[in-house]
Amino acid sequence: MGRRACKIADRKAAQGLKRNKVNARLGKEIAQAAKEGGTNLSSNLSLAALVQQAKELHVSKDLIERNIKKAKDKDQQDFTEITYEAYGFGGVGIVVEVLTDNTNRASSFVRDVIKKSHAKMAASGSVLFNFKRAGVVAVKGNVDSESLLAAAMDTGAEDVVEPELEDGESPEEKKNLVDVRYFKVITAMDDFGRVKAGLKDAGFSIDMDNSGLELVPTELVEVDDEAMEMNRALIDKLLELEDVDAVYSTQKH
Repeated sequence: MGRRACKIADRKAAQGLKRNKVNARLGKEIAQAAKEGGTNLSSNLSLAALVQQAKELHVSKDLIERNIKKAKDKDQQDFTEITYEAYGFGGVGIVVEVLTDNTNRASSFVRDVIKKSHAKMAASGSVLFNFKRAGVVAVKGNVDSESLLAAAMDTGAEDVVEPELEDGESPEEKKNLVDVRYFKVITAMDDFGRVKAGLKDAGFSIDMDNSGLELVPTELVEVDDEAMEMNRALIDKLLELEDVDAVYSTQKH
């Protein structure tokens, strides 16, 4: 397998991992909502909304039902949200989002990965200020960037981020990688649903697995190849942890 083919395979694997993380996060949120408000979808509107979201993302019925049943387990602990901040390599900031039913385990595992990777934990707020919470609508397919930009602005989006070219890659090759690349339409949190619906109505194909509310860096840091690979390795190790739902960085890819 050539170098470029390896990169494509890596992107597909990363997207598969992200999909699994989204499903796992939804499962935990469903379990917590069922525990707090009961398992009846008619009376527990929060649970009903999460189940509907899971169905739209094609989460398996078994996973949904299994997490609803967790609420009936008297030994099931509450899920708690935790955010960890770290300094990666080359001046890159990293934010780790966790939803866990065991805060001691999550803290120990996250800190251990960061320490063994020779990165550093950061004080609360020292990295997070470089990000904003925003909606990201992923648009896939052979898309005309100008048409997408016009449609996005019409629906109230804030920005459109194009997929980046690899070194030596032609625009034509870029068009052929539609299954592993997508445009990111950035929106305010409150506008996410409206923009997503508007783009879908305009005929654009929305990648639901890569759309949602995320932490978007306000400024990217460009690093050398060595630092880039070290940061990627650190992020991969963090994402292997069961309690970790998402990892964001300021690294320019």
